Amino acid sequence: MKKCFERLYNGLVRENPTFVLMLGMCPTLAVTTSAINGVGMGLTTTAVLIMSNMIISMLRKVIPDGVRIPAFIVIIASFVTIVELCLEAYIPTLYEALGLYIPLIVVNCIILGRAESFASKDRVIYSIFDGLGMGLGFTLGLTCIGIVREILGNGTVFGFTVLPESYEPFTIFILAPGAFLVLAFLVALMNKIKLLKGKDTGVTGDCDKLCRNCPNKGCVGKSIDTEVAG
Repeated sequence: MKKCFERLYNGLVRENPTFVLMLGMCPTLAVTTSAINGVGMGLTTTAVLIMSNMIISMLRKVIPDGVRIPAFIVIIASFVTIVELCLEAYIPTLYEALGLYIPLIVVNCIILGRAESFASKDRVIYSIFDGLGMGLGFTLGLTCIGIVREILGNGTVFGFTVLPESYEPFTIFILAPGAFLVLAFLVALMNKIKLLKGKDTGVTGDCDKLCRNCPNKGCVGKSIDTEVAG
């Protein structure tokens, strides 16, 4: 069970697809004009991630290495089609808002990357939690970007007005340039938090704990490692 929670934490924080790995940038920048669009795209991708990871892990000893990538794409495309039809039938407004970006989930590098690097090599239960963690991390990233863009661009959050009528919306934030600006600021903020957290422990925020190869001579971890070696 510990490894399951580790996979969740990995996707949400340590290897967040949006703010750390910088994957899936096409839907991240295109559909996050509002918070609800970010949540919708994130949860749609999460559903595909969980189901495709599960099936690929179950078939990992059956799929030949020579055709594994085409096989992964066929599995992912099947689930994307199912999810797309469900959205069209039951949530048509979200389906229309996301539009072309739903079928493009097939080529989302997050899904294919997790299939290749994790699901095809590990047990089913761990692969499910890996897909869940990565999916929730992606949803978190898209929702945060969508909230900031919607507040600054429309003065609303999830359609509810949160700023006074006197507020003059910055239209640029619901356009393409605004997506790049918000993403850049949020990534910078997350990196700053990691650096501050590293200072509290005496190591840098991106420390990989390989002290002997660490270029940071003032790092507390490297100092301790040197003393132990001596």
